[in-house]
Amino acid sequence: MVGTFKETGSGVKFDRVERRKVMALAQARQIDAVLVTELSRWGRSTTDLLATLKELQAWRVSVIALNGMTFDLSTPHGRMIATVLAGIAEFERELIQDRIRSGIAAAKARGKRLGRQPGHRPKSDRLASKVMALVAKGRSYRLIGREVGLSKNTVADIVKRHRTNSAQTQ
Repeated sequence: MVGTFKETGSGVKFDRVERRKVMALAQARQIDAVLVTELSRWGRSTTDLLATLKELQAWRVSVIALNGMTFDLSTPHGRMIATVLAGIAEFERELIQDRIRSGIAAAKARGKRLGRQPGHRPKSDRLASKVMALVAKGRSYRLIGREVGLSKNTVADIVKRHRTNSAQTQ
């Protein structure tokens, strides 16, 4: 075993860091096989999946899927099964995208606000009193940010909100 590569990016993206590493190892003939949880995790685009499988086959690197069907890409039957499975994976992804779009449209139609809600700043709200104490001591926003783990702009935003709230209560 050469290594374990965990990809967190979407399977639909062609340029994924971990997959590039695996392909480089395969091209350098440092590995004999690639083990994936399922073939659709390697790529959701039919053309991309088939192209990379063909490249791996040319380098004599096997692809083994833990879940799903097992097949030999060196045979016409195996390539046909890979094509069908890749098509199904791409179809599945498009169905998911359609469901997401329709769900977002339905939520908007109901008047639901999407995205981060205004005013919800758990970390900066929790640290506001500490930030204001450091400002009172005359520290710069940049130093305060480093000390409490916030950006300079977030520190400035906390001070601005605090001053606005103080002015409104007077």
